[in-house]
Amino acid sequence: MKAVLAEVFPPGEFLADELEARGWTQAEFAAILDRPAQFVSEIISGKKEITRESAAQIGAALGTSAEMWLSLQDQYLLWLQKQDSKSQSDLDDVRRRARLNAKGPIPLLRKTGVLTGKSLDELEDEVMRFFELKSLDDEPRLAAAAKRSNHGEALSSLQTSWLYMVRHTARHKAPTAKYSRKALEAVGAALPRILKTPGDFATLPEMLGRVGVRLVYVPALPGAKIDGCAMIVDETHVIGLSGRGKRLDKVLFALVHEIAHLTHGHVKNDAPIVETIDVDDDPDDHSREATQEREANKTAARWVLPDGLPELPNRLSGPCITQAAADVDLAPIVLVGHLQHLRKLDWRTTLAKGAPNVDAVLARW
Repeated sequence: MKAVLAEVFPPGEFLADELEARGWTQAEFAAILDRPAQFVSEIISGKKEITRESAAQIGAALGTSAEMWLSLQDQYLLWLQKQDSKSQSDLDDVRRRARLNAKGPIPLLRKTGVLTGKSLDELEDEVMRFFELKSLDDEPRLAAAAKRSNHGEALSSLQTSWLYMVRHTARHKAPTAKYSRKALEAVGAALPRILKTPGDFATLPEMLGRVGVRLVYVPALPGAKIDGCAMIVDETHVIGLSGRGKRLDKVLFALVHEIAHLTHGHVKNDAPIVETIDVDDDPDDHSREATQEREANKTAARWVLPDGLPELPNRLSGPCITQAAADVDLAPIVLVGHLQHLRKLDWRTTLAKGAPNVDAVLARW
């Protein structure tokens, strides 16, 4: 049952009762407070609010607490606000905006153009469509269903929103051929030797489309810490890339990692896989999610280096990396990135200086 706040009286009426009980006039009380008589008169008439300073003085003069007088003032002001229909309407709007923001980062989604509604009614309708909700009392389904590479953590609202952005983007892409796991495996194995420059990424959506996979690029939302995902949308296999890190090798590995998940059959209709590639593996974690991550990592690593890591000198140089990469038919930065992942090279190594970025190419997909 909704509580109804009964009528509350101005604190000045309580002050008038206290003065009458003591037989004090307003002028006498003003003298006690060392205030003008008008000050007391305006508090009693309700023209002046009781402040922290005046509450402390009144409490000291009457032997009561300052908190009591501040509480009387606040209760009265809240009661007045309850009677004001515009104030109540404004508060209802605040509650509605808070409920929307609990679903996702609404200001950010508006900034990116995902949400365009100008009124609250329009925004509520858009949020329900975007998160595929029947009611705003429901929670986004993908947030609970998704499997994470670091599965000990729940999806953040940023990550959930990115997933839905991938989902909607995929629906607007051209139809793909019939899905072929065998053909996708062949593509996954070939990509590390195909993708050597940023320009080589330009035709990836068409290449994946020919084996039944829709490949989409949705830039990572600030702070989302997400590299990619694999999901099934309307019975179509989908891979989403965020381009986080921008480097050619990072995006390449995110892509072949997601392809590996699809070829292993890890992705189910209502359970997308969400990746943060740089999360360390816990060898003591034997959960199904952790096992699937190891399988995908192992397959992706085999596709990158089918014959394993080439022999390298203890002291690595630019020419050495360039030659070794050429010997295994990889872009030099891919070999550098693999060595960094294996902790054989520091993440701050100068060998990664000037690494090619692919985000500009992805943006043209």
